[in-house]
Amino acid sequence: MNKKTRAFLKWAGGKYSLVEELSKRLPTADTLVEPFVGAGSVFLNTQFKHYILNDINADLINLYNELKDNPDEFIADARKLFVDVNNDADVYYEYRKQFNASSDAYERAILFLYMNRHGYNGLCRYNKKGIFNVPFGKYKRPYFPENELYFFAEKAQQATFTCLNYEEVFQAIPENAVIYCDPPYVPLSKTASFTSYAKGGFDLDDQANLANLAESQAFNQGNSVLISNHDTLWTRKIYAQASLDVIQVKRTISPKGNKRNKVGELMALYKADVDYEI
Repeated sequence: MNKKTRAFLKWAGGKYSLVEELSKRLPTADTLVEPFVGAGSVFLNTQFKHYILNDINADLINLYNELKDNPDEFIADARKLFVDVNNDADVYYEYRKQFNASSDAYERAILFLYMNRHGYNGLCRYNKKGIFNVPFGKYKRPYFPENELYFFAEKAQQATFTCLNYEEVFQAIPENAVIYCDPPYVPLSKTASFTSYAKGGFDLDDQANLANLAESQAFNQGNSVLISNHDTLWTRKIYAQASLDVIQVKRTISPKGNKRNKVGELMALYKADVDYEI
């Protein structure tokens, strides 16, 4: 693999550190489909002819489309917000208020990028009314990812971005495709709050349903599917029809970021019988 490219967004659960492991497990095909694209690290570090990149977060997909369609204008306008005077709590909360009140797609995209880099820990969080509510991050000098934005915009010309439920994505998989699924991960322990986990809109029934869709897609439709998730008894059970292997990854387990341990990352490959030539 060539030098890795970082995503321009901070994003929980990003796959930058795992792209080599993921890439060597993805079968060849013309099109890579990602129902849970997130920050796009796998997209940025693979070489498929076409990409179908989906996420249920409408603001994320809107940002990607605005950047894809008007890269020079978008990056120039976004850069104007990355100045010292805007790295202030009061200013941040005014921009957040402006974002939540706005229905203009371009304005929301610019502000979404600003808040991602100035907000706490790169979180993306909304309340039940759909109001973005991430607090100010208190960084010394937020980084403006100009080179990463341009790289993404150029590669995005090969991509179609959609904002759909994962089930809808599976209903429209093209021929000669491979699917990589990076769903919200299952809790690692019984102490993890299932309630808070389920509020994200992806519960354990969805986990099992995704596994069934992957199995059907590979064995009936001829398109291989790779899923990553935490290595637990539950995930091993629902992915029983897949080829499984485990990667040990380092995870921060304290808010201060100074305590890390290794966690098992389960790779479940539903391999179709057909091998495509690219």
